Amino acid sequence: MNQQRPQKKTTIYDLAALAGTSASAVSAVLNGNWKKRRISSQLAEKITRIAEEQGYAVNMQASLLRREKSRIIGMIVPKYDNRYFGSIVETFEIMARERGLFPIITCTLRDPDLEVEAARTMLSYQVEWLISTGATDPDRITDICLSAGARSLNLDLPGTKATSIISDNFAGARELTRRTLVNLKRKTGEMSPLLFIGGRGTDHNTAERIRGFQMAHQDLGVPIEAHHILACGYAPEKASQALSALTASEGIVPRGMFVNSTISLEGVMRWIKSSPQFDGTPPVIGCFDWDPFVALLGQDIEMARQDVKGMLQFVFEIVDHGVTAGPLIEVPPIFDTQRH
Repeated sequence: MNQQRPQKKTTIYDLAALAGTSASAVSAVLNGNWKKRRISSQLAEKITRIAEEQGYAVNMQASLLRREKSRIIGMIVPKYDNRYFGSIVETFEIMARERGLFPIITCTLRDPDLEVEAARTMLSYQVEWLISTGATDPDRITDICLSAGARSLNLDLPGTKATSIISDNFAGARELTRRTLVNLKRKTGEMSPLLFIGGRGTDHNTAERIRGFQMAHQDLGVPIEAHHILACGYAPEKASQALSALTASEGIVPRGMFVNSTISLEGVMRWIKSSPQFDGTPPVIGCFDWDPFVALLGQDIEMARQDVKGMLQFVFEIVDHGVTAGPLIEVPPIFDTQRH
């Protein structure tokens, strides 16, 4: 009777053959001495990736790689070109340096392949923590970090495999919608339903904001039109195109709008400027994001300011002490309390 032989374990010589290098180079990488050997980060990353793929003592390897702390902390962000992510980056750098940590930050343009490439490259420099900010697939990055013996956190968008620190999107959107409806009634004499525009309905934050938007209308007894929820993406041109399409089909758009980010707001304002609908009577807008320059638009725009410092305080409390309050930490956004 034939018996299946146990599978042969992968050796460093096998890894060396797969990587096209020497066994000594593989050993240096797996033991964390590759920089002293002047091995390139590209080769170190390649060897580490192959070792992971071959299941070569990943956990033991990880502990060896981390024998000496690097004091390096990494962050990936999806965009630089809006105030929210720019504020996250700047505050993160300040808070990291206050702790004697060296921050490394890179922009991944909401591209999942770039996110993985950035994570692997940072790990080749032996980052101790990697903060995934607004990542499209945070769980994949967490898996990569765990395999390399590094720790990870999610910021802005949640994952399921690492602690996530995000805005309280539901409660924030509910309050922003309420304030915008009150503003609309103050200016027009009636409380009519708002238009929701911007964001992706498949991501957690937008889904929760839509839920808060709907709940606020329900709280105030205002019926809502399902086809007036336009989760058309974040790009400015997407918002402008969605408004043009709605106008073409209905001839008019609601006087009140919930705009899901300042990026989408840019497209909304472009469309308003080109449309004759609001000549002399600008719409009432609530925006789930904040930028001080919005005040210069001359519009009565209510804004929910995400508490960047508050979220990062939770990040560094975990980095400092390794203790979390749970898998998901939600931080309330900030409103101008003097207006309401």
